[in-house]
Amino acid sequence: MSQPADLFQALSSLPHGPSFRFVDELVELLPGISATARWTLKGDEAFLEGHFPGQPLLPGVIMIESLAQLGGVLAQSDRGENPLRNVRLTAVRQFKILGSIPPGQTLTIHAKRDAVMPGLVQISGEILTADGTKLATGSIVLSGEE
Repeated sequence: MSQPADLFQALSSLPHGPSFRFVDELVELLPGISATARWTLKGDEAFLEGHFPGQPLLPGVIMIESLAQLGGVLAQSDRGENPLRNVRLTAVRQFKILGSIPPGQTLTIHAKRDAVMPGLVQISGEILTADGTKLATGSIVLSGEE
């Protein structure tokens, strides 16, 4: 997928390897404010083998992780020369999983930065299907070293 160099650079800040990356394309980034990304559930992901055999569905925890990954990009987007180190998902708050999708579909992930404290960033967001159906909504907290 082709994307502007600044969006590609922001996405490359994710430390995750290819088999655990749940953001394919960064669509929009307003540094320190919000971000939108896409991820396609291809069908060859290892976790689908057992969830569920014969009728694979995207696990809800992977939706949470996709928001955390986009949130990590957003959290670093306005830090310039002082990025947080060792950013980790610390808390999941008020997360509602409203549905799931089979392989072959693309998710749109929206993230918004709600609050910042030294070493902590609260992110809220939602995950939608290609037709705009809401699959999940909630907030997370990321922590890192200043």
